[in-house]
Amino acid sequence: MIFGEFPVEECEGLLLAHSLRIAGGSLKKGRRVTSADLQALLAAGHRTVYGARLATDDLAEDAAAAAVAAGLQGAGIVTRRAYTGRCNLHATQRGVFTVNAEVIDRINAIDESVTVATLAPLSPVRAGAVVATVKIIPLAVGRAVIDRCVIEAGRGPALGLRPFAAKRAALIVTEQPGDPEKNYATAVTSSRRRIEDLGSHLGLVQRCAHRSDEVARALHETVAAGCDLVMISGATVPKDRADTIPSAIVVAGGEIIHFGMPVEPGNMLLLARIGDVPVLILPGCARSRRSNGLDWVLQRMLAGMPMGAAEIKAMGVGGLIRNSPEAEEDPEAVEPAPPRVAAGRRVAALVLAAGSSRRMAGSNKLLQAVDGVPMVRRAANAALASRSTAVVVVTGFAADAVRESLAGLDLAFAHNAEHETGMASSLRAGLASLPADTDAVVVVLGDMPLVSAAHIDGLIAAFDPARGNIVVPMKDGRRGNPILWSRAFFEEMLQVQGDIGARELLQRHADRIDIFTCEDDAIFADVDTPDALRALGA
Repeated sequence: MIFGEFPVEECEGLLLAHSLRIAGGSLKKGRRVTSADLQALLAAGHRTVYGARLATDDLAEDAAAAAVAAGLQGAGIVTRRAYTGRCNLHATQRGVFTVNAEVIDRINAIDESVTVATLAPLSPVRAGAVVATVKIIPLAVGRAVIDRCVIEAGRGPALGLRPFAAKRAALIVTEQPGDPEKNYATAVTSSRRRIEDLGSHLGLVQRCAHRSDEVARALHETVAAGCDLVMISGATVPKDRADTIPSAIVVAGGEIIHFGMPVEPGNMLLLARIGDVPVLILPGCARSRRSNGLDWVLQRMLAGMPMGAAEIKAMGVGGLIRNSPEAEEDPEAVEPAPPRVAAGRRVAALVLAAGSSRRMAGSNKLLQAVDGVPMVRRAANAALASRSTAVVVVTGFAADAVRESLAGLDLAFAHNAEHETGMASSLRAGLASLPADTDAVVVVLGDMPLVSAAHIDGLIAAFDPARGNIVVPMKDGRRGNPILWSRAFFEEMLQVQGDIGARELLQRHADRIDIFTCEDDAIFADVDTPDALRALGA
């Protein structure tokens, strides 16, 4: 490349080094001068211009930037059109950005004409975000330099994206006598925003006394409901592994993985596990919207990255987080919790809990405990933990006792005064109580204690609002429950009579049925008799 100052009369074919004004506009930097441009420059009074003439082995800045950027592409990272010697790389979806610093350093060491800049490793990014940029400093670069850069990029992968997985999260809020209501509201709001901003769902929220036995019970319920991430916001922050909440995790069958982290704010976080379900005791700063160590743990955990004691201990370098002044907030302000959402699918859950339990030897089967939790509460927890946008429980027989067993859960009730006439009347009572904007409903039977949020979410994922379908769960050719019904069938469901539910509607609309394939027998396991309850326990 020959760079210099050239007479305007000799600049045809030259790459402009700087933008130049002409009558009616300007000629931009990097433009290749045409004969018409030459005349316009002369007319504007320009006598010389700075620019470059390319040799046969030179690449113009845009082509050079595009070539290096193409070599840096990785999983979830794509390039866009180069301009003015720059080519940006973008994330294709939300996730955690990963970078091989050694590869980037080697490219930047090749020649001063080529630079690559990236976001910090493990930065959370949204879809479309710029994660790296290649900038060519001069107007052109020798092809040999670019070839060396591309070879180094190929030793990667240099850049990558770990997408966030959608998880079903639960929050347990513990309380002591006299705690202000705003503490609960703030804990729910901040936790829901954090989780749902990362593409996961916080559905099941439980509040309980700040006692080890109560926390252990709540933990047991959240895991049984099918939650795959549990957060605990305590009335007090633990000071030891033997404190109230950590000891409750052990009582619930869990183990403490690590207590504390070298990140400020956030150093009082505790990581534990119950089976395969991670449990986080939140630091006090988690009630704030400002960035803290909890955000780092959640981001990396939801991106499927390892998260244990070693990973937490390695967060110290850079772990002193300093939020910008714009992040300041009023500690007394409590925003309303964002509503339960399911983009494009406003699916409510209807839990039928009105039956008389005639075959249960005089007791209400829905109040019988399965693995320590009343059956109806297990069903309600599963519905709440799912991506349903509303949960309505239909009561009838022993309504007060059923309501009491569901105390503390964020759901609505509908009473069926005609429950003795059969299931159809419960359907009618429940459908009449659903939110007006409901697109579909999942009918959950209160006596099926092994159905979890995963089953309900599978039905919701298979629902097509445009088609207005029915979704049924099946395993080995057998149909089970619960079943999802599009709003298109609500009027017909209101006409059903007796105790057979909507079985006849399934036969009438067989062409509108889609299948959600299940891998377990939970969709068949209902409890109608003492023998069935004993068998389930066994």
